[in-house]
Amino acid sequence: MQKPSSRCVIPVVLALLLASCGGKSSPSAASPKNDIKHEPVRPLLTAAFAGQSVAVTPITLVIAADSVSGFAALGDHAAILTWADSMIGTALTVRGPEVKWVMPAELRRIARRAPTVAPDPDRMGQAILRAKLEDVPDPLRGHLRSLMALVGGRLVLVPSALSFVQEADGQIRAELALAMADTRTGKVVWRTLAWATGSTPARALSAALDTVLPVGLGYR
Repeated sequence: MQKPSSRCVIPVVLALLLASCGGKSSPSAASPKNDIKHEPVRPLLTAAFAGQSVAVTPITLVIAADSVSGFAALGDHAAILTWADSMIGTALTVRGPEVKWVMPAELRRIARRAPTVAPDPDRMGQAILRAKLEDVPDPLRGHLRSLMALVGGRLVLVPSALSFVQEADGQIRAELALAMADTRTGKVVWRTLAWATGSTPARALSAALDTVLPVGLGYR
């Protein structure tokens, strides 16, 4: 039997991603202890692009309130970026093993091998996707397209911003903005703001990632 071409598969993948925009947050997600109103967390349907290469850009914007900055993990900006990349990467590989995730470290290696073609993955301006944009603006659109031409894929997952604040009860709230872009059309095909609370920044971020990548999604 002839396998379906990528031209047939990609529209189905994008349709499933867009359908996930109506998803509800996981019932296990912790609720913030203040009056901030959040939209429901939109789950990432990883089964929709199983077997495909999906790049994950490095996070470049992490903000912690002064009340949280005393935690060791948040004391050094370069260290916190590496730590956040690691947390996100671990969640994706553990909860979405069917996808060929191309993580930030590999993107940097690819860029170093083609310096005249590939942009620096840490300096593409990807934090701009924390805004509710329908289209990826230039020059970011061009950067992502050039990078994915070397990676050999079409979709890019962008962790665009991460913040930590301390609640009145001492809990830490993590908020992670995520967006997925189709580098051929320049469209943002999926986005969400994942949030949760925990006793430490690591536990809060882990819980927020759980809401985006709930185990068993699509098999109930």
